[in-house]
Amino acid sequence: MTCDHAKHRRRSIRLKGYDYSRKGAYFVTICTNQKECVLGCVENGSMVLNEIGQMVRKAWTELPTHYAGVDIDEFVVMPNHLHGIIILNVGAGPRACPENKGQPQGVAPTKTLSLSDVIQRFKSLTIKRYGNGVRRNNWEPFEKHFWQRNYYEHVVRNEDDLNEIREYVINNPLKWELDGENPDNRL
Repeated sequence: MTCDHAKHRRRSIRLKGYDYSRKGAYFVTICTNQKECVLGCVENGSMVLNEIGQMVRKAWTELPTHYAGVDIDEFVVMPNHLHGIIILNVGAGPRACPENKGQPQGVAPTKTLSLSDVIQRFKSLTIKRYGNGVRRNNWEPFEKHFWQRNYYEHVVRNEDDLNEIREYVINNPLKWELDGENPDNRL
């Protein structure tokens, strides 16, 4: 019997030895499975979100309300991916009582969230909401997965880097025709 673990092993795109729960800004790109354009379309250089895209946008904007110490900066939902800047502050974690001012609900969080924790929770939230949309709004069920397994990340190094990324995010719909994620540009 032969072992082909190497055949199924994915090359990590993360910085070796970097602590992704560290305070800082992170630029991320999250793609839909097989980069299918299910979130809307670009018309005249502007993103037009469909219901699914609106749901994804709402879930992204809610991240700071669900997770203490997590903030968002510029972001854009594109037809088949999302670009966004996540800011982790020291002690980022689930909020003890996010919706009310009463007693904390459940067990107090003991773990600081890493970037991958935040992305995983975002993906889980959108998948749950998508399932609700399939049942309630007759959305087309997705095949196997809604999101691609991994995501792209870049540790923001300084203010100039942050400003360049912000400009890239803001102008992304204007450059959709040239975008490598645009299925019309694939060979």
